[in-house]
Amino acid sequence: MNREEILSAVRAALAEALELPEEDIREDSRFKEDLEADSLDLVELLLEMERVYGFKVSDEEAAEIETVGDAVDLILRKVAAKA
Repeated sequence: MNREEILSAVRAALAEALELPEEDIREDSRFKEDLEADSLDLVELLLEMERVYGFKVSDEEAAEIETVGDAVDLILRKVAAKA
């Protein structure tokens, strides 16, 4: 799984959850400020990614996520560590 595939999956999940067009969701989009997502939205995204990719995210790791790119980076690290 590469970065573009994960970014596409994250964008699709966020677009559905936040009722936004996918093209409005960029790697540098900040969850709170740009996407108007709250902490529950981020938790739901992470739970979905945990289910799809089969890993767990700690509270500390989740707290470090500010942008879509941060979420993609975390997923990439988790998937690589699992391989």
